[in-house]
Amino acid sequence: MIEHDITWTPYLVEVNGMRPPPPCPVPRARWSLSAVLVTGPSMAPTLRHGDAVLVRRGDRGIRAGDVVVAVFRSRPDLLVVKRAVGPTAEGWWLAGDNPLITDDSRAYGGADIWGRVVARYWPRPRLLCRRGV
Repeated sequence: MIEHDITWTPYLVEVNGMRPPPPCPVPRARWSLSAVLVTGPSMAPTLRHGDAVLVRRGDRGIRAGDVVVAVFRSRPDLLVVKRAVGPTAEGWWLAGDNPLITDDSRAYGGADIWGRVVARYWPRPRLLCRRGV
């Protein structure tokens, strides 16, 4: 399971009777990033319960071995962090790094990719690299 704090919208406020400055254009990021909080042990030892990660949204450029955030087609209410194994006719086949936990494609089938995890920023910051599956 995942909790995410996706949206941040700046807004202008009046301070001490002074009008707020006019809004300036916000530069577009090359990739859309989201912060995601990992819950559960299924990706241990790569990611542990309580780790906060950055996710590049979208399913472009996903390859086998990437750590991804996805939604199982049979469980559309559940966002998961798993390792992509490969594309299938049903969607992507996903597996957790912890073989003792079976809440992956073995139980739920194919999944739709929501984004790729690019880095863990808390509590032990590091970039996540692909791993052979």
